[in-house]
Amino acid sequence: MRAVDLIQKKKEGKKHTKEEIFFLVDGYTKGEIEDYQMSAWLMAVCFSNLDEEETAWMTEAFVKSGEVLDFSHISNFVADKHSTGGVGDKVTIALIPILASLGVTCAKLSGRGLGYTGGTVDKLESIPNFRCEMSKDEFLKQIKEINAAISSQSPNLTPADGKIYSLRDVTATVDNMALICASVVSKKIASGANSIVLDVKYGSGAFIKTKEDAKKLAELMIKTGALLNRKISAIISSMEQPLGTHIGNSLEIIESIEFLKGNYQKDLWEVILEIVAKTLISGDFCKTKEEAEEKIKEVIKNGKALEMFEKIISYQGGNKDVINDYSLFGRAKNVYEIKAQKDGYIKELDALKIARACKLLGAGRDKKTDKIDYLAGCILKHKIASKVNKGDVIIELYYNDVKEEKLKEAVNSALEAIKISENPVVEPQLIYDI
Repeated sequence: MRAVDLIQKKKEGKKHTKEEIFFLVDGYTKGEIEDYQMSAWLMAVCFSNLDEEETAWMTEAFVKSGEVLDFSHISNFVADKHSTGGVGDKVTIALIPILASLGVTCAKLSGRGLGYTGGTVDKLESIPNFRCEMSKDEFLKQIKEINAAISSQSPNLTPADGKIYSLRDVTATVDNMALICASVVSKKIASGANSIVLDVKYGSGAFIKTKEDAKKLAELMIKTGALLNRKISAIISSMEQPLGTHIGNSLEIIESIEFLKGNYQKDLWEVILEIVAKTLISGDFCKTKEEAEEKIKEVIKNGKALEMFEKIISYQGGNKDVINDYSLFGRAKNVYEIKAQKDGYIKELDALKIARACKLLGAGRDKKTDKIDYLAGCILKHKIASKVNKGDVIIELYYNDVKEEKLKEAVNSALEAIKISENPVVEPQLIYDI
């Protein structure tokens, strides 16, 4: 078998065998297939695509390229969720304590952000002394003792995907659905989950722009999971405006804590309810979404969900006092108010432009080595459909030491994100499909 022949085969739109997919993935991971050959094959895939079976085989090859976590000695039902990414998406931080307090075993491996805002790991590391770098033994021990842990992704899991993704990133081959599916689903399977709920986002603040494409990707990931004996379900949600009101690392932790105290935004509640309900029903913890809603409200009201988050923070070395004292995060030196330019109703809050403003203020990174300012970000004082008067504050920008030209860019981006209509605006639909 030769890589050049398989490149030619896919270029002609022909289907690979399972052995051929494994040959390509294994050969590239071991350095036996060159970068330029894998690049050519990836581009051929972008033009000719992989079918459902080929996608499942590639996913399986990624899984088998490294370690697979096993929690069978702890629980026969291990839950995980994955979001395809968005602005203000702090769902994991509130959701894991809720599920764990309801008796669901949660083994969450998360990543750092590369782009407009931080990832889940960056957000958690804004908690003083919180540690996301955990050994496998530490990860397993914590899950056994308190039912939940949130750790950074281990390089031992799906190393083939890591190596191929780095190549996709610089060869314009990131946006192929089959390749996205294999990358996402392989990581979830390797991390030991047997019940996975995906939050597939679309809109200006997501890498998938249309609801139709988001649905196609969700369906492909569900089918891939089924072919590999994993139960996957998905919600498809809008990212036309940010989720919740706080964007930025420590700001999103604060909003998550407030959620667990029962003070939550409607949109964040809607997404968390759907994912928790899917998980609980999948594991036979309840039968209906209505029953799941009662259970969530109960663990928030009696403080068990917040107590679980406190345990997670303590176990992972963080200062749990932040739960009642937000000053322990520190505070940005400066606040800039973005005000309504006229009376009316907010009809647009472009998530991408708001995210860009936050990144310019220091909340995100361009390169993995870039340092994030945990205190930078913004708070939305109004959202789409809100009535505002001229001069009302719509967005507060938080920042520290930012060059004047970057601040000006951030302000302009935030201003451009807002569109106001003279006529009342209908609140947009958040969940497109399940």
